[in-house]
Amino acid sequence: MKEFWTSLASLLGVLAFCQGLLQMVFPPELRFASLKLLNRLFNCFSSYCYYDITEIDGVNTNELYNAVQLYLSSFVSASGSRLSLTRAVNSSATTFGLSNNDCINDDFKGVAVQWEHVVTQRQSQSFSWRPLPDEKRGFTLRIRKRDKDIILDSYLDYIMEKANDIRRKSQERLLYTNSRGGSLDSRGHPWESVPFKHPSTFETLAMDPERKREIKEDLRDFAAGQAFYQRTGRAWKRGYLLYGPPGTGKSSMIAAMANFLGYDIYDLELTEVHSNSELRKLLMKTSSKSIIVIEDIDCSVNLSNRAKATHAGAPRNYYDSGAPDAARGSEDGNNNTITLSGLLNFTDGLWSCCGSERIFVFTTNHIEKLDPALLRSGRMDMRIYMSYCSYPALKILLRNYLGSEAEDLGEAEARELREAAEKAKMTPADISEVLIKNRRNKERAVGELLEVLKTRAERNEKYGGLREECELNGVVEEMEEEEQEKRALESPKEGSDCDDDSCKKVEDDDEEKKKAK
Repeated sequence: MKEFWTSLASLLGVLAFCQGLLQMVFPPELRFASLKLLNRLFNCFSSYCYYDITEIDGVNTNELYNAVQLYLSSFVSASGSRLSLTRAVNSSATTFGLSNNDCINDDFKGVAVQWEHVVTQRQSQSFSWRPLPDEKRGFTLRIRKRDKDIILDSYLDYIMEKANDIRRKSQERLLYTNSRGGSLDSRGHPWESVPFKHPSTFETLAMDPERKREIKEDLRDFAAGQAFYQRTGRAWKRGYLLYGPPGTGKSSMIAAMANFLGYDIYDLELTEVHSNSELRKLLMKTSSKSIIVIEDIDCSVNLSNRAKATHAGAPRNYYDSGAPDAARGSEDGNNNTITLSGLLNFTDGLWSCCGSERIFVFTTNHIEKLDPALLRSGRMDMRIYMSYCSYPALKILLRNYLGSEAEDLGEAEARELREAAEKAKMTPADISEVLIKNRRNKERAVGELLEVLKTRAERNEKYGGLREECELNGVVEEMEEEEQEKRALESPKEGSDCDDDSCKKVEDDDEEKKKAK
């Protein structure tokens, strides 16, 4: 045993002597070149290649490093054996990550890759305007050489997309509105924002389940349709028109769409936009993956049907710069000069392409008042009629407010509710009010709801013909008012060649018609 230790000590002494001799004979530059050559020879015979992704690239943060970290954290909890756990301040979510110098395997399109989280101590640094962390962090990607093209072309892009999706789902979504009078906020943006926390979802939306399924499939196809829109040469956008009586859930539908897709909402108030150019600037400042909403489009500005705004016998194109004031803005003197042409270019023109994955949603209570040019396909790709509360929608409201299913009701009671709901033509908002008031007593809530539905159904049957007659009279009165407006426009203005007697006669005729009404 003593001879063994003596031989080992002699061997170590010889090695130390050789090392010192090599350092004296071979300069550091030559040693470095020799190691580099050996490394290249090793790589030539190796079937793997390695890529380093450092946390800091020079003085800037490497976005790819952050994306890889987010991507790996999405599945590392299920496959990793040694993990690091972190939780941000005021957050309830725990983030999983790779421990220092630990490895994890991944698979992409049948190609196996390996990630290693490399953490080393950084050398002491001299004075710097931007001090660097004490630890040097990065990821090392190991792949086979034959898979290099697949990984570098598709895998890294896939990681960036997945990281963006994770950020969007985890970050707080916002509800934007355009600043009053086109003013800018402290950051120079024309939009003001607040956190969007509306709880509406498609599960709680009082609507026919089959119709909701169609809308969800359409939204899902749109969100996953980047390749389709690029292949067909179309802008990655889609337009929805929500129309129906007030209180049927149009705003709740918009909130459900935003929660389903995870998009921000831009609520555009047209009365605060003074020109077409200002409208375009607002569009340019919206982000991708967003829903741009214009509610009550028939009331925001006067963009009604052109057939009602033209002179008798002299139709005028909406692109005409000399269009009447009714097509240019409201009558309350707010100097709003938005034209129908500007709005159409906003939704379907060249300016609508300055961004991607955006949805335009218009709402109205009177679809018949909208210009046909605004309703054509390509601008309003999907029209959604928000109807009165049907029996399938009523069952959803009962589950939402009372926590009871339709099966919990008696057969006779359910039949009465079904028949009364179809005849009552009540909005979900009206029915919700009845259920909220009695939500602590299910039996009383159902009983009162049934009584209200029957009362409304009887009223509709009794006054149905009278209502139709009143609506017809309203149409006649509207036509008479339009005729008066046309005559007023055709009557000579002040300073014209019209004699005083003829002008006075027109005014007297108008006075007599008003008294007759």
